[in-house]
Amino acid sequence: MGIPHYHPRPLEIVDTTLREGQQSPLLHDYAKYHFSRQDKLDILRGLILYGVKFIELFAPVVSPREAEDVQALKALRDELAPQHGHAFLVAHVRAHPRDIESALRAGFDGLHIYMGTSALAQRYNHGKALDEVARRARRLLEDLRRHRPHIWLRFSGEDAFRTSLEDLFRVYDEVVPYVDRLGMPDTVGVATPDLVAQRVRAFRERYPDTPLEVHFHDDRGFALVNALTAVRAGAQFVDTTVLGIGERSGITSMTALLFNLFLEEDYEQVLPYQIHLSYPLNVLVADKLHMLVPFKEPVSLTNRTHTAGVHQQAVLKHASTYEAMPLALFGVNHRDILLGPLSGWNIIRYFLGEVHYFDLDEATAREIARRFKEVVYDRVPEASPARVLLDLAEEFGLRKRVRPPEDAFRLEERLYPATSAPETFLRVRG
Repeated sequence: MGIPHYHPRPLEIVDTTLREGQQSPLLHDYAKYHFSRQDKLDILRGLILYGVKFIELFAPVVSPREAEDVQALKALRDELAPQHGHAFLVAHVRAHPRDIESALRAGFDGLHIYMGTSALAQRYNHGKALDEVARRARRLLEDLRRHRPHIWLRFSGEDAFRTSLEDLFRVYDEVVPYVDRLGMPDTVGVATPDLVAQRVRAFRERYPDTPLEVHFHDDRGFALVNALTAVRAGAQFVDTTVLGIGERSGITSMTALLFNLFLEEDYEQVLPYQIHLSYPLNVLVADKLHMLVPFKEPVSLTNRTHTAGVHQQAVLKHASTYEAMPLALFGVNHRDILLGPLSGWNIIRYFLGEVHYFDLDEATAREIARRFKEVVYDRVPEASPARVLLDLAEEFGLRKRVRPPEDAFRLEERLYPATSAPETFLRVRG
C-alpha cells in the first residue's frame, strides 16, 4: 500500500500549514483571510527544502481557488523533486464521495480521510451511529484500495480523545486492512500527556503493523508535550504547522517539536530535516502573517534576546550564562541585546565604546548609566534609547577614537549574522 518506492523515516512530519494553518484566527486578526497563491508556493518551497515529505492541503471541493492552487503547488513540487526528492501532497477530506472524488481528480498522492467518532459528532455533526460510521468508512476505503492501490490512505476518527478506546477500535478494526496508517487527532485539545501515552501504547499493541499519526491542538497548552509524549510512546507520524498556527489556539509547532527532540538526543528522528533552516522558515511564515515570530516559539530570536543589565553583562562575557539552548544550530545565528532603562553600565560602555568608538572609562560609563536611567523614561518613544545615549555622549563631551580597519571588521562580525561561528554574533538594538 502507499507509494511502493518510499519507506517512511523514523519520524515523519505531516505538515499542515497550508490546510490547518489557513484556519488560524491570526489570518483574520491581520485581515488577510487566506494565504495567496504566492504565499503558498513560498511556504511549500520552504517545507520541501526543510525536508518535509508529507504536506497536507485542503480538498479541492473547498473552493475553486483552492482547486486552482493545488495545480500550481503540484507544479512547484515536481520542479523541486529532482534535487530534493519527491514530496507527497495529501488531501484532507471527509469520508464523503464528493470530497474524495475531487481529490482524486486533482491528482493528490494521498487522502487523509476523517469522520467523527465521538458521541457529540454522532449526535450533532453527521448524525450517524457508530456502526454506520464504520460501515461507511470501510466501504469507501475498500473501494479506494481496490482501484487506487498505490495511493496513501489514512483514516482518522475525528475527536478521537473524546471517543472511548472501545468505540475507536470498533471503527478502526473495520478499516485497518485498507490504510497505510491510522490517525488519532485531539481535535478539540482535551488530551493530557498521561492519556496520550496510554492511548498510543494501546494502539501500538492492537495494530503493531500499522503506523500511527497524531494531531494535537493547543487549547490547554499541551500540543507540544503531547506530541513529544506520543513520539516516545511509538507514534511515527506527527501533524504540525509552522509556528503552530491553526484552528483556535493552533497545533504542534514543527520547529519546536524537532528542537525538543534534538535536545532529548533523538538524533535519528531529527537527522532527515534541515534544522538550520528552522528559524528562516519561522520568519517566512510570520512574514506572511504580517507579524514577528511569536515570543513563545522556542526557535525564535526572543530566546536569544537580553534586556536585564545582569543578563547583558554576563552574555558579553560568555553567552551560555543565559543561553542554555543550541539555537544557532536551528538558524538563530545572532542575539539581541536591547538598550533600555534596565541596562547596566557594562552594556552602555560596550555600546558607546565598542560600537560607536567613544573613549570612556568605567567611571564615566557608570555616570552616563546613572544619567541615562534618569532621562530615558521621559524621552522614549520620541527618541530611541540609542539616541538618548548618543546625546549623552555629546553632553559628556566624549571623544571618538580612530577605528583601525581590522577592528571595524571584527565589530562587523560581532554585530551581524553570518554563516560561520554563529554563536559569536551580537546585535545591540536601541
